[in-house]
Amino acid sequence: MFTDRRRRALRGVLAATAVSAAMAATAGTAFASGDPAGAAQRAQQQAQQQAEQQAEQQAELVQGAGRLARAAGSVETPSFAMNAVDKQSSELYMYFPNRQGAFDDRYNVEVSFDAFADSINVDNDKDGYSDGTWSLYKSGVLSYGWIDDQLEYHSKNVGTAWNIYTTVLSPGSLGGAQEADLIGLDKAGDLWGYLGNPDGTLGERTRIGGGWGQYTQLAGQGDLTGDGKADIVARDKTGVLWLYRGTGDYKAPFAARTQVGGGWNTYDRLLSVGDLDADGRADLIARKPNGDLYRYSGTGDAGAVFQKPVKIGNGFQIYNLL
Repeated sequence: MFTDRRRRALRGVLAATAVSAAMAATAGTAFASGDPAGAAQRAQQQAQQQAEQQAEQQAELVQGAGRLARAAGSVETPSFAMNAVDKQSSELYMYFPNRQGAFDDRYNVEVSFDAFADSINVDNDKDGYSDGTWSLYKSGVLSYGWIDDQLEYHSKNVGTAWNIYTTVLSPGSLGGAQEADLIGLDKAGDLWGYLGNPDGTLGERTRIGGGWGQYTQLAGQGDLTGDGKADIVARDKTGVLWLYRGTGDYKAPFAARTQVGGGWNTYDRLLSVGDLDADGRADLIARKPNGDLYRYSGTGDAGAVFQKPVKIGNGFQIYNLL
């Protein structure tokens, strides 16, 4: 179960990233109004204060690491917080798994997520929790944020023009390496893969295949079939859900699709935060347009991928779920 110290540490990472984005936007506005130094300096001070606060929070986390974290290298399917952006205010909230198949009460990060398109967590040390985050800006910039051994928060720009993709996600490691990888679906329906490096940078993209424009949702975080390889699911326009099993070969990361079942167009959002019910298997989250939230627990069986849905919340129609 997530503790308050772990919550504060993760909140600090997201807050520092968001403040950095706000700083850049504020600096641009200040230049237009004729006061670049003052506004930029204030934003810089806010970012520094946020980073220092985050470092203190992370120090508390590290001091209790023996009690809070599972052994690094031992967890194949992580448990991530679900990020929820209020559609009206753009304020970011985090929903932490309660390790019983649902989420604890929402946690207010107290920053605006207006400049961002997505936030993608990774668990590269395989202790079961996020240790790095790719942040995708609406401008197309992709950045990577992490905390070093000296408890300092860092962020670097990884690339630009990522707004060519309608969907970007990380199902985990596609090629068998320690680090998580990224996939992106472009507007032409081509799916591309990017191998992740230890420092958060990415290798050259590799075309996975075409025809993926037939799908309205892609989701996946970890192994769905019990073979230790990252899988994804894809919902087509008729509401049929398809399983793409991971192969472990980054050049051709997915096997031929197999059908999971129909009727999935009753949901307007599908996503995964990894293992939500603490059984070591990846799960799926599905939201109905009225805001009802359901958990589909993974079985680890490719022939019957999910158990029956269980309702785990309501009122989630107010968010963009990431």
